[in-house]
Amino acid sequence: MSEKSVLVTGACGEIGQALVQSLTKRGFRIVTADLAPLPETIKSLSAEHIQGDLVNRIKIFYDYDFDIIFHLAASLSSKAEVATEEAHRINVEGTMQLLMLAAYKSEKLQKPVKFLFPSSIAAYGFPDRDTKQAAGNVKEDEWNNPHTMYGCNKLYCEKLGVYYSRFYGQRHLDPNPPTMLDFRAIRFPGLVSAFTVPSGGTSDYGPEMLHSAAAGKPYACFVDAGTRIPFMAMPDAIKSLLMLMDAPRKSLTSQVYNIASFSLNAGEFRQRALAAFPSAQITFEPNPRRQGIVDSWPEDVDDSLARKDWGWKPDYDVDKFFNEYFLPEIKKRYQKPSTRTIE
Repeated sequence: MSEKSVLVTGACGEIGQALVQSLTKRGFRIVTADLAPLPETIKSLSAEHIQGDLVNRIKIFYDYDFDIIFHLAASLSSKAEVATEEAHRINVEGTMQLLMLAAYKSEKLQKPVKFLFPSSIAAYGFPDRDTKQAAGNVKEDEWNNPHTMYGCNKLYCEKLGVYYSRFYGQRHLDPNPPTMLDFRAIRFPGLVSAFTVPSGGTSDYGPEMLHSAAAGKPYACFVDAGTRIPFMAMPDAIKSLLMLMDAPRKSLTSQVYNIASFSLNAGEFRQRALAAFPSAQITFEPNPRRQGIVDSWPEDVDDSLARKDWGWKPDYDVDKFFNEYFLPEIKKRYQKPSTRTIE
């Protein structure tokens, strides 16, 4: 069996680094791409790293025959609200260019290129917290009214993926259609990694709180204590991408899937932080803009479709997440070195 070639864009991000490590164990030949140079932790795992603006360097990728593309590169929610045009260029134009590449290669090679796309709960949009609380667990086709540029970009790119894999050139009308790309998307909740520091995303108030508590630094949370959204451990996020990658195409009844693990409000995150670090100083100072963004996202999502179609089930519930994954690792990260001298 020939070695499969995989492209991972946004490889320097939290998901990217963890994904590259997992794909290496599968024996894939991995090409990475990012604005930044690869960190030392994954530098040796990449057969080739292409550094620079994805939109400007897209022509380079036509020289490769990728079997699978993981398109992780994106301008995230908070940054996208400040620089909306640039976010649209990165999030939409970059995705569209890669989809066109995957569609072209699928037809040329007469085998579908798998295109894995991390979408987000930002694709949802509730008008207020009361409506959000009343809605409960939302399905994929409900409340698709994003309030942010990032959410609009993600929802539109989902639609572009469906278009390029099903309707591009209206090839579905051809009685003998050429092979078309295989687009698959996951709407991720807030992701928490024990091994990388939060990067300032709008869902990062939970992990930021815990990292600050472990480091002995005060933290002012930018949303109020009652704010609730779904979260997931990074290993489960990687697991879901690999499971969806492996799922037989015929078993998939959708191209966009919710996945869920646990849901906490900011006050519950504070309680967990204080239980682990009793001297932690955590206050709530809501930022109206960021509070409004988080309030537009669901309290939790219905992931029954992913469970039915490809057997999705998280490894980490809330207790296992804190007790076995997150807290042990950040305690090691911030453990003060001993000052005891040896005589």
